[in-house]
Amino acid sequence: MVDSDFNNGPVIEASKLTRIFDEGGLKASVLESVDLTIQPGERVAIVGASGSGKSTLLQLLGGLDKPTSGTVKVCGQDMSSLGDAARGRLRNQHLGFIYQFHHLLQEFSALENVAMPMLIRGMHPTAAADRARHLLERVGMTNRLIHKPGELSGGERQRAAIARALITEPQAVLADEPTGNLDSKRADDIYQLMMRLNQSSGTALVIVTHDMRLAERMDRVLTLTDGRLA
Repeated sequence: MVDSDFNNGPVIEASKLTRIFDEGGLKASVLESVDLTIQPGERVAIVGASGSGKSTLLQLLGGLDKPTSGTVKVCGQDMSSLGDAARGRLRNQHLGFIYQFHHLLQEFSALENVAMPMLIRGMHPTAAADRARHLLERVGMTNRLIHKPGELSGGERQRAAIARALITEPQAVLADEPTGNLDSKRADDIYQLMMRLNQSSGTALVIVTHDMRLAERMDRVLTLTDGRLA
């Protein structure tokens, strides 16, 4: 069972998290015994050189990949103890994702892509569309609601992806370079939107970024070096 009414304790707890990739018999250790706790409402930036394992860590924290050893708990639930369906429900209830690449569904409009997490929850389509429309307007997409990803610019696709991550008002948003494809004004708009959600709903933010201006606005800045967090 997934607890949808979780209110107390850390949002995410990673303990002795290790990830080793085996490629053609050659083993590469990407993460080594990483411990990380994210509290409700906390803002954490993870920085490090390209290839240091930042994105791998984010995928493990969100249950999108499985560790070689160690555990990840989301809102008290051990990811490794759940089947695929229960793990998917846990993500939908408690986490939002902003990927380095937008991962929008090409056959659906921006509005439909953003509404999708609420439809998965069982919200009425009209209510889900209204909620998606409001959030897309907040990220400057008022005139692009019915456009499909192929008809949007890179920055517009990223804004739609950010709206999709925020629509459920999750306990935590895991973001991989969330402002990387945006100009400085839109990047600041997105930052302000995430901060408002963080402050009004207590949503924790875990952001992988190369933008030190963004990182320095967080509560904590952690550096990933040689598979370890500092």
